[in-house]
Amino acid sequence: MDTSKRVVIIGAGIVGTNLADELVSRGWKNITVVEQGPLQMPGGSTSHAPGLVFQTNPSKTMTLFAKYTVEKLLALEKDGTSCFNQLGGLEVATTPERLQELRRKHGYAQSWGIEAHIISADECINKYPSLNPQLILGGLYIPSDGLALAARATQILIESTRQSGVRYLESTLVTGIQTENSHVTGVETDKGVVPADIIVSCAGFWGVEIGAMVGLKVPLLPLAHQYAKTTAVPHLVGREANTRINAMNAELPILRHQDQDLYYREHGEQYGIGYYGHRPMPIVASSLGVTSAHVDEKNMPSRLDFTPEDFAPAWEATKELLPALRETEIAEGFNGIFSFTPDGGSLVGQAPHLDGFYVAEAVWVTHSAGVARAVAEILTEGRSSIDIAECELTRFEDVQLSPEYVSETSQQNFVEIYDIIHPLAPKVSPRDLRVSPFHARQKELGAFFLEVGGWERPHWYQANEHLLKTLPDPWRPVQRDAWSSKFYSPIAAVEAWKTRHAVAVYDMTTFHRFEINGPGALKLLQYLTTSDISKPVGTITHTLLLNSQGGILSDLFISRIGDHLFQIGANTATDLAYLLRHARKQSQRSPSLWCQVRDITGSTCCLGLWGPRALDVIGEVSSEDFSDAGFPYMTVKRTSIAGIPVTLFRKSFVGEFGWEIQTSPDFGQRLWDMIWQAGKHHGLIAAGRAAFNSLRLEKGIRITGSDMTSEHNPYEAGALYAVQKNKKDDYVGKSALRSAATRASARRLACITIDDSQSMIMGKEPVFYQGKAVGYVTTAAFGFTVRKPVAYAWLPRGLERGDKVEVEYFGTTIKATVVGDPLYDPEETRLSKTPSKTSSQDLHTTPPKVLKSLL
Repeated sequence: MDTSKRVVIIGAGIVGTNLADELVSRGWKNITVVEQGPLQMPGGSTSHAPGLVFQTNPSKTMTLFAKYTVEKLLALEKDGTSCFNQLGGLEVATTPERLQELRRKHGYAQSWGIEAHIISADECINKYPSLNPQLILGGLYIPSDGLALAARATQILIESTRQSGVRYLESTLVTGIQTENSHVTGVETDKGVVPADIIVSCAGFWGVEIGAMVGLKVPLLPLAHQYAKTTAVPHLVGREANTRINAMNAELPILRHQDQDLYYREHGEQYGIGYYGHRPMPIVASSLGVTSAHVDEKNMPSRLDFTPEDFAPAWEATKELLPALRETEIAEGFNGIFSFTPDGGSLVGQAPHLDGFYVAEAVWVTHSAGVARAVAEILTEGRSSIDIAECELTRFEDVQLSPEYVSETSQQNFVEIYDIIHPLAPKVSPRDLRVSPFHARQKELGAFFLEVGGWERPHWYQANEHLLKTLPDPWRPVQRDAWSSKFYSPIAAVEAWKTRHAVAVYDMTTFHRFEINGPGALKLLQYLTTSDISKPVGTITHTLLLNSQGGILSDLFISRIGDHLFQIGANTATDLAYLLRHARKQSQRSPSLWCQVRDITGSTCCLGLWGPRALDVIGEVSSEDFSDAGFPYMTVKRTSIAGIPVTLFRKSFVGEFGWEIQTSPDFGQRLWDMIWQAGKHHGLIAAGRAAFNSLRLEKGIRITGSDMTSEHNPYEAGALYAVQKNKKDDYVGKSALRSAATRASARRLACITIDDSQSMIMGKEPVFYQGKAVGYVTTAAFGFTVRKPVAYAWLPRGLERGDKVEVEYFGTTIKATVVGDPLYDPEETRLSKTPSKTSSQDLHTTPPKVLKSLL
């Protein structure tokens, strides 16, 4: 982007000032920062943040943001004093469950390149002598964690960026945003209009109000969080008092006691105590009024009155953990406002409907510089070097943007912030927000539902449990550990077996489906994707969206329904925002090449009918020619089944012959009933996501956002199957992809299998080669067909098929082998060729011995 464009940053906290600094370092000249409070202490979350930086997170993105923040704050100093005190971080376990959780977190640290150590109870006491030795079972120690001086860093950044020409407007209230032709033009303030080509809202918990000025729903809830200081601790008396200039007056590691929702830091002679175990205290930012011209440490809009009754349990737990504090009292406290979101992630990116308006909200001090760098890279180079999909503003579905949903789920996130959360655990509430028209039938079959994006998705069906006893011996599920057994059932083995050997029906309704229609539809898709979309009507194309550097944004299935009508099988709501933005830009440049992009997910429903007997089933309800000649692989057809209008897509995510059958929701239940009745004599069962994920992995189908992200190009990710090498038209990322083809990458996405055929892994675990951490697992599942756990992992390019590696799982070393992929049907004969006719004998009642001989 042109670095001479006028940038206005709203908010002079730790994020806004870091962003100004990151832009200056990239050559931007015309930058204005607007702050409603006084610059000396703006009064937002930055002004009262206790500054504890624990870097390790289940999210690679957030961990790398924190790692960069530490690096930058260490280098940021004035008068010989750094803005970061690298004391180390210690998280202690007082329960066996927490100790296991710390082992899992230790794995994250190794996966993301953070030095970390699981230490014994004695070692914890050695590093933190004040701990009660009778409580501690062990801990996680990270040497590079520590204390950030957020307010001091902000002042240093303001001073340095001012010297580089950044203009700061303090005590200036933003009252509106000016726009023209779907683009920002200026920021309205109580002191006049500030012209702008780019606006970045770094307003923290005021971001909801700033977003509302442009009709943007910012899914953020301000919540008060308790922080208190003790009176002087007897054995610390005499230590230099903590001041705003020298807030480094601490010697011990920062400490977390997550079993009781507590964290600690020293303040000279005193202790600071943070508490998340109290009731949620939501705040409406607009109710706080205009920030005063005078703000100090005790009087600021983000610092509310302390509520001692909420803190009482924390104080009792503290005195038990740190007996020395029994000789102290609570000297002062406050309820400080921070930003929470429905999934706990930050909000970063451009508004989907307004060009030039960006947000960087719900960002804590821990991730501040990392987020600021990401936004600066986006503005300068068009992408962040660290994938931001997990904190992309547009990741939420419409239902997740309602005030009711944001309030309930953000409060739940506050309550659970230190809880041990399983990666498959659904939200407790709200549930049943979105259900497919098959939901009633699925409940009759005893479906076990998990939730994603508000959708209820069956993971297995209890009705299939009785089939476990008929499984051939090699297909019988293995014993799993307690963690991987959560949200899992051995019934998944039955559902996988039936898909491979008979036929199963899957609910595909929750997969994103978009429609692009209009005279500019083809041109838009030709420009955005890696494949030639100008194929005949009825063709399905698997393709990629890339950024300008060749990184993978998403993979799409594009079905050409008509000359100017395309249906898109996509991954996330972010894909929709991306397509909408580019469609708008294309129509602005060339009005005759307009096209409409709309989400049709909720106005459609879909069943996946897959397996060698799928043809037998569909033949019961339709006289259409479904052979290879009449309906080839990767084609689409509009027709009817049992009088129901449907769109049939001959494609598969599980590696078996069959179709996705799509209709409108009013026909959904009848479609299910017709397919179910037709399949009775062909062994048809309903199957869920657990079997689906296993079969998907065996077939080598990558998932955008998990297996591959914008940090990876198609060569590294093994996704060249979705790139058309001879495509003549130019497209986003084409030149970068050509360049990538000429150089050897240092890494690749590889398939690995577990040597003992039993030990499970779940994803994000570190992978070791010759004793050194060299990569990490992306996704994993038990491969029922290949009879062993299967995973994908990012590994060094030099590791080849047959090489032995190790995966660390809760501190246990699991041996694995690099293998070729896909593991199942590499020639795709199961997908591309119509299976031969099979017996109509009912597989539900076939004795096991007969069943083996039959199949």
